[in-house]
Amino acid sequence: QLQLVESGGGLVQPGGSLRLSCAASGFTLHVYTVGWFRQAPGKGREGVSTISSSGDSTTYADSVKGRFAISRDNAKNTVYLQMSDLKPEDTAVYYCAADRFPMTVATMTSLAYIEVWGQGTLVNVSS
Repeated sequence: QLQLVESGGGLVQPGGSLRLSCAASGFTLHVYTVGWFRQAPGKGREGVSTISSSGDSTTYADSVKGRFAISRDNAKNTVYLQMSDLKPEDTAVYYCAADRFPMTVATMTSLAYIEVWGQGTLVNVSS
């Protein structure tokens, strides 16, 4: 069974940092492009960041550029999202997703199909 499991979410103060993990099981992640989405209550799904299968290419939403960093360790079958200088507007459920076709933040929310999704992890930025 193909699965992605997110972890690392929780409550953090504004200005703080958090690292999310996206671990794959049941398949080999290194041939997949991986993206991070987020969805705040009452809002639509937003593309946050993507990373190519090799890790050579990354994209970021303007709202997180300079604060978030995506990376992958294919030997561990895991993709990470390092989040720094967190703001209350970053509060959302964060999802990772993987697909064999390329994704960028410009295209990821318009895709008709993405192969594998995680269950999501809640990030709450509040004092």
